[in-house]
Amino acid sequence: MLQLALKAAISGVLIATASTLAKRYPGFGALIASLPLVSVIGMIWLWHDRPDAENMAAHAGATFWYVLPSLPMFLLIPALLRHGAGFWSALLAGCALTIALYSLMVWIGPRLGLPL
Repeated sequence: MLQLALKAAISGVLIATASTLAKRYPGFGALIASLPLVSVIGMIWLWHDRPDAENMAAHAGATFWYVLPSLPMFLLIPALLRHGAGFWSALLAGCALTIALYSLMVWIGPRLGLPL
């Protein structure tokens, strides 16, 4: 249980740091947020719990393919905001798009031989 709390605390500090920096320096906060910190931290925790090179390789490879469907969200949200949409509506639309694209990836990925 202590290990879970430690993982959550470290992960939370990174998110809080990115959002705090973004208040004053939006570009720098975006840079911090765009770093694959969650993936890297997740891989560290996974390796700590199960140091298996093949499992880690499969995890890292699948992560690449799952990142791709999330990228359009970062184009849709600013476009909607710049055209007068409210923040929550733009965020909801971005999340809906991402869910749809994730669903498509889960459906089409195996058919294309992607290791998901």
